[in-house]
Amino acid sequence: MREYYVYILTNKKHTVLYTGVTSNLYQRVSQHKEGKGSKFTSRYNVNKLVYAEILPTAYDAITREKQIKAGKRQDKIDLINELNPLWNDLFDELTF
Repeated sequence: MREYYVYILTNKKHTVLYTGVTSNLYQRVSQHKEGKGSKFTSRYNVNKLVYAEILPTAYDAITREKQIKAGKRQDKIDLINELNPLWNDLFDELTF
């Protein structure tokens, strides 16, 4: 069964937040880290994974991504702080 992920990346100083959706979190974050993820993340050096959620369907993941993107910056910060209060890069913890 396939899983889908909603994730939030930030830059080194935590000044920029980027929300995305993917079916392969490891591969997608790897692309961001290599500067190949998107023009936005490349431009602002957004490559630190600080939040991720697993959802059962692509529809659920896209719906959740839209919900997160529609929220205020503080809502995103609260999500991150709840899961990852030290804002560690969670990429190193991914195991597939």
